[in-house]
Amino acid sequence: MPVSERQTFPLVPRRRRLVGLPFGDLPSRRRGAGGDVIGARPYVAGDPVSTIDWFATARLSAASGRDDFVVRDRSADEAPRVVILCDRRPAMGVFPPTLPWLEKPRALLEAANSIVASATAARSDVAAVDLGAGEEPHWLPPGRRDRAWLVSERLGDAPFDAPEDNVERAMTFLGGLRGDLPPGTFVFVLSDFIVEPAARAWVEAVAHGWDVVPVVVQDPVWEQSFPPVAGIGLPIADPRTGKVALVRLTARQAEERRVAHEERLSRLLAEQVSLGLDPLVVGTSDPHAIDGAFIAWAELRRQRRWAR
Repeated sequence: MPVSERQTFPLVPRRRRLVGLPFGDLPSRRRGAGGDVIGARPYVAGDPVSTIDWFATARLSAASGRDDFVVRDRSADEAPRVVILCDRRPAMGVFPPTLPWLEKPRALLEAANSIVASATAARSDVAAVDLGAGEEPHWLPPGRRDRAWLVSERLGDAPFDAPEDNVERAMTFLGGLRGDLPPGTFVFVLSDFIVEPAARAWVEAVAHGWDVVPVVVQDPVWEQSFPPVAGIGLPIADPRTGKVALVRLTARQAEERRVAHEERLSRLLAEQVSLGLDPLVVGTSDPHAIDGAFIAWAELRRQRRWAR
């Protein structure tokens, strides 16, 4: 599905601002027609009447004995920047459509496209980082919004050959780019998180003032849980070589895997929430379902934010 046809979700900040701004908008240092008052100055011809501070005007006029008008200066509202960090471990790319698992490369791409479409609709600049095809991070810096398609193109073409700790390394890399990524930047981290970054990496990212969002991409049947497949030959792919071998499990082994997988996901989400994050679980590669998951996530965040 083309990015232009995606259903978009609002970039709802995790924490509620005390001064009114639309969801996802941040104040800039530039003056303009924004939501935050940053100062006052004498009225000049051409200033809109709506910007006049009538209380300050009354006080100044009473003190000076003249009709001296005061207007409020506001900061121009700017949309937050958005970064997509994609896990390119070999295990994220070994599930082609012919195997009975979630096609993770497609799920990653469709999730990224949903984010790109929503960021573009919010007038946000989009950036991307991954460690595919090299030890050094591949960084697409935030650029013009009409070039956001480059991010989708990279995420569709980059290889799945990154080291196991590539997510943590990419987060550390972003920490050195705080000049390009101001507080309020959304950082969407796309991974199955079966190899988890250290808690320190999350804490440091949040300390930068970023709105970090883990997008957990796991197969709902085989990774979030496990089916009763005793005696059935299962095609298991080696993430390094891509070779497939048939494996048969006993009923006890299948049940043990179900319990382990469900506990693993529950523990993962609980740990992320405890670190101040709002994780989102994606278990499909269908673009409509992924868009719906992001929309539901944003609505739940909006409700939680305004309930505080």
